[in-house]
Amino acid sequence: MNEPFETGARVVILTGAGISAESGIRTFRASDGLWEDHRIEDVATPFAWMRDPELVWGFYQGRRRQLLEVVPNPAHEALVELEKFLGDNFLLITQNVDDLHSRAGSKNLIHMHGELQKLRCEQCGEVVVAMDEEHLTDDYVACTACGDERLRPHIVWFHEMPLHMREIDQAVADCDVFIAIGTSGHVYPAAGLLGIAQACGAHCIGINLDPPENVALFDEFHQGKAGELLPNLVNVWIGVEEE
Repeated sequence: MNEPFETGARVVILTGAGISAESGIRTFRASDGLWEDHRIEDVATPFAWMRDPELVWGFYQGRRRQLLEVVPNPAHEALVELEKFLGDNFLLITQNVDDLHSRAGSKNLIHMHGELQKLRCEQCGEVVVAMDEEHLTDDYVACTACGDERLRPHIVWFHEMPLHMREIDQAVADCDVFIAIGTSGHVYPAAGLLGIAQACGAHCIGINLDPPENVALFDEFHQGKAGELLPNLVNVWIGVEEE
């Protein structure tokens, strides 16, 4: 789409691990099938949490500490500019559990896979932001609401249902433009959103370092780093002429 969005266009963005990788956060699955040197089955399922909570807790505490070492990149910042232009017609859905979108300034944002910043009590359901120094050690964090001695990461693990799916499905079905950025196209149900958008008549745009598995479903695909491509694309979409 080499022209500005139409007035009133409803735009839904889906971001995946690729956009965070450009800030230095490792993608969830390497070519050898490992997640930061661990098998997914050992650190990213509810069964792993029941079997070896110490391993899972330590793994996520390390990922939580990493948030203090990374910053948003130009792709995150470009999406903030797009949201300022579109206002309430903009929705950003992210598969990423980091806080880089919100730190960049995104407001209309849904974390479908949870958030590293947050912990959740399995007993009372309390969700808390826990990022102070005492929360980032390898010691368990207790729930102040009910006294349970161990909170779990507020993360959607494999075999668990992503958050806000009814709201997400409706927004994608109603949008005029659907843009997927940094997504592999093989993690469901997120990968199925492109099919919903296409079936409902949205113009579908993909941006990724490599063509994803569902690349044939896009109306247009831009290959490369989101941080290099997206600022210029956003300028086109909002009608800003390059100097």
